[in-house]
Amino acid sequence: MRKPNIIFGYVGSTLDVGKSADRWSRWRPTVALCQQEDIVFRRFELLYDRNSKKLADLIKSDIETVSPETKVTLHQVGFRDPWDFEEVYSRLYEFFGAYKFETDDESYFANITTGTHVFQICLYLLCESRRLPAKLIQSNPKHGAKPSEPNGTYQIIDLDLSRYDKLASRFHEEKRVGTEFLKSGIQTKNLRFNAMISEIEQVASVCEDSILLTGPTGAGKSMLAKKIYELKKSKHQISGALVEVNCATLRGDNAISALFGHVRGAFTGAQNARQGLLKAAHKGLLFLDEIGEMGLDEQAMLLRAIEEKSFFPLGSDKQENSDFQLIAGTNRDLWQDVRNGTFREDLLARINLWSFDLPGLKDRIEDLAPNLDFEIHKYEQRTGQTIRFNSESKQKFLKFAESAPWPANFRDLTAAITRMATLAPSGCIDTPVVEGEIDRLNKAWKKGVQKSSNGELYGVLSQADLENIDEFDRLQLEQVIRVCFESKSLSDAGRRLFAVSRQRKKISNDADRLKKFLERFNISAKSIWS
Repeated sequence: MRKPNIIFGYVGSTLDVGKSADRWSRWRPTVALCQQEDIVFRRFELLYDRNSKKLADLIKSDIETVSPETKVTLHQVGFRDPWDFEEVYSRLYEFFGAYKFETDDESYFANITTGTHVFQICLYLLCESRRLPAKLIQSNPKHGAKPSEPNGTYQIIDLDLSRYDKLASRFHEEKRVGTEFLKSGIQTKNLRFNAMISEIEQVASVCEDSILLTGPTGAGKSMLAKKIYELKKSKHQISGALVEVNCATLRGDNAISALFGHVRGAFTGAQNARQGLLKAAHKGLLFLDEIGEMGLDEQAMLLRAIEEKSFFPLGSDKQENSDFQLIAGTNRDLWQDVRNGTFREDLLARINLWSFDLPGLKDRIEDLAPNLDFEIHKYEQRTGQTIRFNSESKQKFLKFAESAPWPANFRDLTAAITRMATLAPSGCIDTPVVEGEIDRLNKAWKKGVQKSSNGELYGVLSQADLENIDEFDRLQLEQVIRVCFESKSLSDAGRRLFAVSRQRKKISNDADRLKKFLERFNISAKSIWS
């Protein structure tokens, strides 16, 4: 059994008028809705202002004449100014808030044909927010209709835009373009990365809340933040500037002053007032890279600035306001920092509403080729030169890249491309150039302690080898390799590693002991001290 239809509408002071008998030969939208053969309204909740009482009574009488099944209830709303958006929305909000809806037993419609444009907009917003749980309905005159056919037609407007094929295709295309923009046009193939970028595009397009970007150094957090800013600005969601801050460079009073500004004389040397970076980001986007390096005092002030859009500059008792969107970046484990007491739990909860973990380059092997082409294209745009690989050299570099550790991720790749393009004879990156770059990268990665954020060793073992080592052995191996990298030779490393036990022996061969330990993991001394 169908639920009875209930309709809300507003008296049209122009379209609904007519006192003489000839009014029946004209299209009057409010009355016409009740003259449709395929839809019947059990009740018509008709709103009017105090100047339209007589017209409202006439429309009620006419509706009850053409549709005896429809009961018309009049409601005077009394807008002082029907073109004042704030007043109209407030009155309608109160009216529908007090109305007793029975959505399980009744179906509701809202007529947007009559009333001022302001009224129609407010009705739409109330339906979209479900303050008014109704479908929009619009009455239309029937072109070429005879005077004896004044009822016209009607259209029900579904606010679920995905049901409109043409609109849905446009939205899908807009989303695709936005996603490609965030990826800088790179045709990435990694499923996890693509799904994450698609979600970021959706969030960035509609959301003003803080976003947290995590991931290893060089994974592209800064570039992605810039792209999000450009995307939001193209959609007119923000009008201010992009302000980037590396929190690792800020310490003490200088950090507070740089972020929140200061007044003249706030501290020794403060000869002039300073606006501060949060103020500079008003109506724009603030990117705080390495937010885990921020001190606890600055964290407390930042939390207040995010929640209240206000803060006090250093040395001032006058509050400043700044309405900005925050993107935070870090390669640290902020949850562990909370446990260690170096990062505020309430701040993490505030910036972690939307959190995205960017994978490193070695976790996106299938994206190496398109990123390689992208870096070549960037170099060409920057220098005006034409650069190309020959087939053999490109395959050689990609084969190396697939098993390489890439500790600095895309920064390493960008540097590698720059060096090879610079050294390419006649703009062609040939095999000798690639081999030279591979040797250069391997040597660079073996200098110092080269670990990723999760403790894997670089330049010594492959990813596959690491996965076959127990964590117990890995932790010991990491310490041994660290000492090896810091030592001049195998013997020097052996003396350091066996400094205690060698004192108990008259004859010791520390180098041989170390060599045998490394061989347990298929590591040759030559691979470290080459």
